[in-house]
Amino acid sequence: MRKLKYHVATTADGLISRRDGSFDFFPTEGGHIPEFIEAMQGYGAVLMGRKTYEVGLKLGVADPYPHLDSYVFSRTLKESPHPRVKLVAGEPAATVRTLKAQEGRDLWLCGGGELASGLFAEGLVDEVLLKLNPVLLGEGTPLVSVLKAPSRLELLSTKVYRGGVVLLHYQVLR
Repeated sequence: MRKLKYHVATTADGLISRRDGSFDFFPTEGGHIPEFIEAMQGYGAVLMGRKTYEVGLKLGVADPYPHLDSYVFSRTLKESPHPRVKLVAGEPAATVRTLKAQEGRDLWLCGGGELASGLFAEGLVDEVLLKLNPVLLGEGTPLVSVLKAPSRLELLSTKVYRGGVVLLHYQVLR
């Protein structure tokens, strides 16, 4: 069974973007970048919410991860801007259960605090990889929005990079 991994950059105060969805405050240099690119090669598909997807779309990037099967969860988009990007209008949990049951490499949950919250609530997230950045924003998109119950995590590993980024790797406890 494939794992769903919430692999996401966050600020020290738990935000994944500004209110407008931008994330230009995250460091773009350092040892964490090549390691993240290498980690992406281990995924078979990327899952994101509409707001996360639209950040790249506004810059003209309709297929941001061409090496992965791409799924965008949206109740408002009616048509995919790119033939390789699959829109999912229905319940995210049902699609994720189907994807997890398929053979293949793990699934990457790429941003989307609302989407992540719903998938945590359904018990579908297996691991959390937080790239904790030495930045405080004060307001923006939270790592998760509303959780009906706490999600307990077990720390598997940590790595500190020059420049202050810390990778925290957790397993979600059931």
